[in-house]
Amino acid sequence: MKVIIIGAVAGGASCAARLRRLDEKAEIIMVERGPYVSYANCGLPYHIGGVIEKESSLLVATVQLFKDQFNVDARVNCEAIAISPENKTVNFRNTVTGELTTETYDKLVLSPGAVSVRPPLPGIDLPGIFHLRTVPDAHAINEWLEKGSHFLTGMHKYSGFQTVRPKVHAVVIGGGFIGLEMVENLVHRGFEVTLVEMIDQVLPPIDKEHADVVAGWLRSHGVKLALADGVAGFKQGANGSIDVETKSGKIFPANVVILALGVRPDTTLAKLAGLEIGQRGGIRVNDQMITSNPDILAVGDAVEVKDYVTGEWSLVALAGPANRQGRIAADVISGRNSRFRGTQGTSVIGLFGATAAWTGVSEKALIRQGITDYEKIYLYPNSHAGYYPGARPIAMKVIFKKSDGKLLGAQALGLDLVEKRIDVMAAMLQMGGTIFDLEEAELCYAPPYGSAKDPVNFAGMVAADILRNDMPLSHWREAKTEFLLDVREPFELAVENIEGALHIPIGQLRARLGELPKDKEINVICRSGQRAYIATRMLVQNGFNAKTVSGGMLSFAHNYLFGEND
Repeated sequence: MKVIIIGAVAGGASCAARLRRLDEKAEIIMVERGPYVSYANCGLPYHIGGVIEKESSLLVATVQLFKDQFNVDARVNCEAIAISPENKTVNFRNTVTGELTTETYDKLVLSPGAVSVRPPLPGIDLPGIFHLRTVPDAHAINEWLEKGSHFLTGMHKYSGFQTVRPKVHAVVIGGGFIGLEMVENLVHRGFEVTLVEMIDQVLPPIDKEHADVVAGWLRSHGVKLALADGVAGFKQGANGSIDVETKSGKIFPANVVILALGVRPDTTLAKLAGLEIGQRGGIRVNDQMITSNPDILAVGDAVEVKDYVTGEWSLVALAGPANRQGRIAADVISGRNSRFRGTQGTSVIGLFGATAAWTGVSEKALIRQGITDYEKIYLYPNSHAGYYPGARPIAMKVIFKKSDGKLLGAQALGLDLVEKRIDVMAAMLQMGGTIFDLEEAELCYAPPYGSAKDPVNFAGMVAADILRNDMPLSHWREAKTEFLLDVREPFELAVENIEGALHIPIGQLRARLGELPKDKEINVICRSGQRAYIATRMLVQNGFNAKTVSGGMLSFAHNYLFGEND
């Protein structure tokens, strides 16, 4: 059997290695249009920032390694230019010499990845404007940062002891993964950075109230944000700089511009081969990664996959799913009955020492799809035992079905052990778990690592209390217009308070029940929700119509202080 794999990064390289382990006799040809195979493109921003010092560290495997260990004919600078499904042939062009060749195949795997979005804006081809997708892209950016203009070339004279250092400016366009990682790493390199984003939040996959906290964190580290303001074009500025013009008419001067406007599936070959393209613009495959042609499979960023939670077709440009898809394609070619479960978009990003992580579906995605059978909770547990030094709160949002408690999604922000909790929830979600499973999960505990009631358990307990009707719940959108009871201590009100709320400290509540109305819904608040829950239980059992406002004043800050969400 002869297998040709087009694309040799995450999905393609994983497919080649797995296929060899399953079939020693197969002839495997893997081609890559660029100069490298199996490189870590997720590490590119950190190479530019100097965290990963050597470019060679990004190269996970080499052509020689694939030859020696896997007997794979790996070819770089080799671009597939045409596919003939009828003849089962692929035409190739050597990007260095221009030589044309043709190979036959029994099975073909497409792993072309995605291409960076580069809209036809005025001035977009000016020197100093880059996108970041490959190792050569990173190399070009690093060269420009060192000596791309007369001004930047002279910056080496300002090393060592200086009383004044000229300012250098960068503009990053796009607030997704690559954009934010480039923001951080350019700050580390001494640039004053402005982030321009067309929509009104950073990190589009998560809900706005959490994205606004991330935006506040970026601002606290000196990053300027221009949200809800897309780029309109570029003009040449003084001393080799670039003027970035936005649709609102603002101008941001920059010594370097990074385009991080997202990616689109590379479907050029698939279209030439007559393969089915889905509504989202990716190659349509089934759960065995087989395209509309039974002898052609496709994996990675170029394919459409099913969202594990909603069942909708989606595009997910993540290395983890691409690697799993590559393995599944190899299994299927070898006759195994492997299937891709779908994706839930589990992701994490680190920014200036903080972490944002999420899995599953967001609330805004549920609203967009017209799904109403869900509830959400906000909670702020410590990252580990509060009595052990260094505990930091984790801001969590957990979304689940009201009808049966099935976990739908979770988002978390914090400075310590954030991704650990999302990883647990991601595993639970993939197995069809519920908030009752979170409640009962047996997780590691020692004071430096967690609590006897881990944040994951705590989330499950809070959600389970809601479904058992032990904790009637409300959210700020409704609660702020109703009767509010604040059960915090007086000194806390000096820091923040809600005008018009009745204040009764929780320790006095039983003695002052007569001050509360029995003909109104009472929305109970505290700092994070825990004392409000205790007060709600007290009130409900005394005949009052009481609800706990989820997340208390901390969720109020998320929803209304960082960004109004009315």
